[in-house]
Amino acid sequence: MIQLNASYWDNRYVEQTHRWDLGHVSPPLKEYINSLNNKALKILIPGAGNAYEAEYLHQLGFTNVYVIDWSRTAINNIKKRVPTFAENNLIHGDFFDLEMTFDLILEQTFFCALNPELRSKYVTKMNLLLHNKGKLAGLLFDAPLYSDKPPFGGSKNEYLSIFSKLFKINFMKKALNSHESRIGRELFFEIEKTS
Repeated sequence: MIQLNASYWDNRYVEQTHRWDLGHVSPPLKEYINSLNNKALKILIPGAGNAYEAEYLHQLGFTNVYVIDWSRTAINNIKKRVPTFAENNLIHGDFFDLEMTFDLILEQTFFCALNPELRSKYVTKMNLLLHNKGKLAGLLFDAPLYSDKPPFGGSKNEYLSIFSKLFKINFMKKALNSHESRIGRELFFEIEKTS
């Protein structure tokens, strides 16, 4: 297994070898964002990379959006592309060290980038980061993918097993409007913190 540390991820953005970067908002997340009415929601996008979802939320007038990423280059890319984005909301750091709370966390290729050994830790941390009744929503790969490097895949049964320990599953279903490169390989989900 390769060492998935801050240097590894920053090099991916420096060398532009982040092959799962779509270059725009993923269609299922765009549709989900369009359904949100409260522009004051405190929203986090972890492992945000180039953060097209954060840019889209910003364009729609959401005022309380945060991103966190290990890659300084990725954070700087957002600053350059969206100079009006609140600089204090662009966090260069380790997701597992974050100590804030949010109404909504959007998952977009962060879970699949983590070593699978960290999945239980991810679920616990997400629970800590959300207010009661807060939601985690987004996309998960529903395919085996790689075992020695990201993106790491998984299955619906695996996800239901780990998330249901701490969350109410509102839905987890095949994404119907995936990007063409991901058709049939994505689950769209929304889960809710219950306590």
